Amino acid sequence: MATAADPEDPADDRRSIERELKRGSLELIVLHLLSLGEAYGYEIVTKLAALTEGELEVTDGTLYPVLYRLERGGFVDVRWETLKRGVPRKYYRLTAAGRTELTRLTREWTQFADAMSRLLRRRKEVS
Repeated sequence: MATAADPEDPADDRRSIERELKRGSLELIVLHLLSLGEAYGYEIVTKLAALTEGELEVTDGTLYPVLYRLERGGFVDVRWETLKRGVPRKYYRLTAAGRTELTRLTREWTQFADAMSRLLRRRKEVS
């Protein structure tokens, strides 16, 4: 009987592929969401889940390192806002460099997805 940690378990392989795809596309995802308007961390997490009907979800622990990387890279600016009732929130918004990076990453993703689609549509050739 296979367990979740069993390398022979097909479900474990699927989770691994999903994890790697998410990891490789998180910067694109975050930049795209911020292109819709500035947002704070929890708002990004909830927008992603809502816009993908729960198919793509991330945790704060996954999101914040990406946001910090984007900030260090100059792709996002931040501002702090403290509401009357609540804790300060750090809002993220795209910079001009972030928009350029979003365009580059979108082009790379589209080329990759198109190539994968072409590959997966190929039928096995009869020898």
